[in-house]
Amino acid sequence: MFGNKKIWFVGVLLAAAGVGFNAVSQPPGGRRPRGGGEASLSEPFRGVSSGGKIREGLFKIESTGVTTKPVVDAAKKFLASLSEQQRARTTYPVDDLEWRKWDNRHFYKRQGVGFDEMSPAQRELVFDLMGASLSAKGLKLSKDIMKLNGTLAELANNFDEYGEWLYWITVMGEPSTSEPWGWQIDGHHLIINYFVLGDQVVMSPVFVGSEPVHATSGKFEGTIVLQDEQNAGLEFMRSLDPEQRKQAIVSSVKSGNNAVAQAYKDNIDLDYAGIPASKLDEGQRELLLKVIGLYVGNMDEGHAKVKMDEVRRHLDETYFSWVGQTSDDSVYYYRVHSPVLLIEFDHERRVAPFRTSEPTRDHIHAVIRTPNGNDYGKDLLRQHIEQHHHGHDHDHKHP
Repeated sequence: MFGNKKIWFVGVLLAAAGVGFNAVSQPPGGRRPRGGGEASLSEPFRGVSSGGKIREGLFKIESTGVTTKPVVDAAKKFLASLSEQQRARTTYPVDDLEWRKWDNRHFYKRQGVGFDEMSPAQRELVFDLMGASLSAKGLKLSKDIMKLNGTLAELANNFDEYGEWLYWITVMGEPSTSEPWGWQIDGHHLIINYFVLGDQVVMSPVFVGSEPVHATSGKFEGTIVLQDEQNAGLEFMRSLDPEQRKQAIVSSVKSGNNAVAQAYKDNIDLDYAGIPASKLDEGQRELLLKVIGLYVGNMDEGHAKVKMDEVRRHLDETYFSWVGQTSDDSVYYYRVHSPVLLIEFDHERRVAPFRTSEPTRDHIHAVIRTPNGNDYGKDLLRQHIEQHHHGHDHDHKHP
């Protein structure tokens, strides 16, 4: 087997050229063997880099002044509701590899306790935890993605692989207002990694998506997701003049899937592409911040504001790139990429209940990451361990 890095590099080149990246990694009609992804878990975590290098010193341990106590309290209540056996499956050390074992596809083996086995009261406690951690919009999006997975079960008549309650939760570390910990929800088209250190939060990687994106029948009729994210990207793209568009458009042909930073891509090398925000006028910069805000705004309001301040500090180094056309019904891919933020939005091929060879607006993937080593809050965790455990307690170091 030749090195994964080579495959990634080829995939990134193909994606940049507008060729479906998944043509390399996940052929339509065939399931990639799980080992393909899991091999990456044996590599030490590095983070998403650019130019082969991780930029250091971007993330600091500092007080945000935004309390995390409601999140801590909600997590403790949820954990207290679990049986001993459930708790053993749900809790992991704070630096456990479990963080990295998420998969946006439906057939992956999950860890933790599933919504499908929880009592209604336990489900409510998880939603309370999510509600304390997320904004009202973020909680609604999460619930709607779960419902649409129920719609997919109805459409495909497959309740073993799809369903509203086929989502799992794990807790890493002990919920605390001073020590590092976090939680993860994992399941088809919905992954949230939520790391907490004191009053700081890192919410990434996050994966949100759906197929279909709109339930036109069945139990969850009327549920629809990710339309604002879709439309705001197009609105920003259309605000560019012809010269700027030329810079932003990597390819006007969108024939496959283009997302590159999904499951098992913790260590990819991704060069900046497209147009930098330094070349935008004030109105265009605001439209770009509006796009970013739709993703960052899934966190609770206080921590979203902290993150947006960080995004603004690096706005001149933020790049926007586009694959596809720009008409009202076009399918497309866009990427927002800065030293502290990576967002991908992708119209994908249909997979279930039927397959398509072309991407469609009815299957959307979106991913949010923190490049340069701070996905899962790992850079903050590393600094915390160095500050507090230096010279002893080496067991807590990353492997």
